[in-house]
Amino acid sequence: MFRPLRMLLLICAMVPGLASAQGAGVSFGGLKQDTTLPVEVKADSLAVNQADGSATFTGNVVVGQGDMRLSAAEVRVEYDPEGKAIRQLHATGGVTLASKTDAAEAREAVYTIDEGRVVMTGDVLLTQGKSAISGQKLVIDLKSGSGQMEGGVSTIFVPGGN
Repeated sequence: MFRPLRMLLLICAMVPGLASAQGAGVSFGGLKQDTTLPVEVKADSLAVNQADGSATFTGNVVVGQGDMRLSAAEVRVEYDPEGKAIRQLHATGGVTLASKTDAAEAREAVYTIDEGRVVMTGDVLLTQGKSAISGQKLVIDLKSGSGQMEGGVSTIFVPGGN
């Protein structure tokens, strides 16, 4: 469904010698995103909570914004106080974030729309072509196309590999 990355997620130049580093900067050209584009959500079911202004999508959830796709078992959507715009998405259960050229997987992700910021946590794997980088936390700035991997960072870099 999603092509392995060449990201960031997003979207990337992986630098040799990052293996075993505790934190690593990552370029995510393919996951750079226009956060002003509309967000579309598809799922098997939806539950709306009027009291706290949220909606929870469950089952085969796919969220799209431009060329970026986020899929997960469940996505909780929090709206702004006026209920006119999505403030934040909280995805859990087999989360995948992908663009046309990049992809990242994690246990959980929080996407803050206005900031254009995605925080992926729990066994994060980012692949770009034949190269891969893993860690416990990936913070992606979709507006600038940059990111930071933290927590037991390990990488396999294939020079010139797609």
